[in-house]
Amino acid sequence: MTDGAPRVNIYTDGGCRPNPGPGGWAAVVIEEGRPVRELSGSDPDTTNNRMEIQAAVEGLRSLDGPHRVEIFTDSEYLRKGITSWLPGWRRNGWKTAQKKPVKNQDLWLVLVEELERHRVTWHWVKGHAGDRWNEHADKLATAAIPRGALPVEDPKAVHLFAAAAYSGKRAAGSWAVVLRFADEQRVLSGQLEDTSANRMHLEGAVAGLRELTRPVRVHIYTTSDYLKDGATAWLQAWKRRGWRTREGKPVAHRDLWRQLDEVLARHEVVWHVVDRKERPEEMAQAKAAARELLTTRS
Repeated sequence: MTDGAPRVNIYTDGGCRPNPGPGGWAAVVIEEGRPVRELSGSDPDTTNNRMEIQAAVEGLRSLDGPHRVEIFTDSEYLRKGITSWLPGWRRNGWKTAQKKPVKNQDLWLVLVEELERHRVTWHWVKGHAGDRWNEHADKLATAAIPRGALPVEDPKAVHLFAAAAYSGKRAAGSWAVVLRFADEQRVLSGQLEDTSANRMHLEGAVAGLRELTRPVRVHIYTTSDYLKDGATAWLQAWKRRGWRTREGKPVAHRDLWRQLDEVLARHEVVWHVVDRKERPEEMAQAKAAARELLTTRS
């Protein structure tokens, strides 16, 4: 019975870079009268969705006895899996409506077992929208992702190192990219007024990819989660909704997102989000070029 059980809030998040690839999960457990607990872990070869489920599993596993639990997640896959799809999967012998095996069944089964110990209410929260504990879980999950040495060893690919600089006081920004293939290297840059940092990251990615005259594998290195998440997680949904967000609002910078969608279709792109403190030499070079351009045109 959970009627008199203690209450607890759990904020979860998970992700991979790239997806599939090395992943991390995190859960922030907040219980009245106890210190906030931070849980995190990693998997060297996984998917975004598996990490989202793992985060919920580990958060619930950490509770010493039955609780009344509020789980907050920015994963529609996790929330809908539990609140909408799970009864049908179980009736169908863990098959989807299309009679295919349910993906990640092993983790769903573990999560179901944990849910039976508690009374759980699920909440969806918008990611990267200022929710304190959702943002904190995201940072923990990101920090847990195993990071290999960058840039990766792939001599047959083009490596695109992107950076941006921005002056909020002037509402001006600049971008720069270093394109490297084998021993050849090229630097591109640009500067705009009345802009934003996010637009600068988009401008750089579009300009760098447009410079490639034939289809090729491209490794893109960026510090912008906005750019990477937009390209890999949000873009296709925006297109299906007529370039509107889940809330029905016009997508910000949709002109550049359309252009990025067009150039991405030409190439095989692998995304790498780089910690600002661990920039490879070429990214430091791109950042210096962007800063110099912004400073000289002030």
